[in-house]
Amino acid sequence: MEKKATRESYGEALVMLAEKRNDLVVLDADLAAATKTGIFKKAYPDRFFDCGIAEANMMGVAAGIATTGRLVFASTFAMFAAGRAYEIIRNSIGYPRLNVKIGATHAGISVGEDGATHQCNEDIALMCTIPGMTVINPADDTEAKAAVLAMADYEGPCYLRFGRLAAPVFNDKDTYKFEVGKGIELKNGDDITIVATGLMVSEALSAAKVLEAQGINARVINIHTIKPIDRNIIIKAAKETGRIVTVEEHSVIGGLGSAVCDVVCESCPVPVVKIGVNDVYGHSGPAVKLLEEFGLCADNIVSVVKKTLGK
Repeated sequence: MEKKATRESYGEALVMLAEKRNDLVVLDADLAAATKTGIFKKAYPDRFFDCGIAEANMMGVAAGIATTGRLVFASTFAMFAAGRAYEIIRNSIGYPRLNVKIGATHAGISVGEDGATHQCNEDIALMCTIPGMTVINPADDTEAKAAVLAMADYEGPCYLRFGRLAAPVFNDKDTYKFEVGKGIELKNGDDITIVATGLMVSEALSAAKVLEAQGINARVINIHTIKPIDRNIIIKAAKETGRIVTVEEHSVIGGLGSAVCDVVCESCPVPVVKIGVNDVYGHSGPAVKLLEEFGLCADNIVSVVKKTLGK
């Protein structure tokens, strides 16, 4: 299966978008080679601005440009976008509901060797607390590109989360359709539901195949929009399978698992078990090894599902 980092998809999608929109402006904070906005810079240098290592200032610049009616994508690592620039995003972008899209790359444990200071496992939680902020976490190349193009036509602030590690491309680019706030059932099942987002969606699919061979029929749901989350697909799964396991490359506090629990507790109480980063910092190491260490892999999903089912 082809693999591709969603940060690369992001850079390529910006070029695709620029071909259709001459009002597009892209900002970066001295990380264009890593965030892949350098792809856009090469194609449209007159619409690209490097704001330097000053992420908060970049968000202020993005807000100012947005007031002129232009479409702005502001990019940096997730740690610096959601973390360092949080207050500016909250007050200068979120509060006036400006049409700024934040392209945050290098999210989660899979940043790898960069270590705990750069492994942002809190960004979804932070961005979801901002009123009116849409939070998107695509799972593969196809979905990432579709999300960028869709959010360009979506009015209001948006946080788009992209990864450093190459991810399997499982969505068909010819048939895939991205809809904001709509979850996608990738596999039907009646025994239990696995709800996953981002890099963990492909791991959930792999786990479901293993479980099926062992006589356990797991439903797999891809939630690419954490906020607003698709309540209907979650409630339906809760009613029909009775148990849910959530999987995310993010803290178990305030991310996908918490959002699913909010829906389930309010509308259809069933057991929910969360797989994610368990209130600890990451550390330096090879990305794939770190994912395995933190239980963010198909093998651990299989184990948790079987334990949840009492098998």
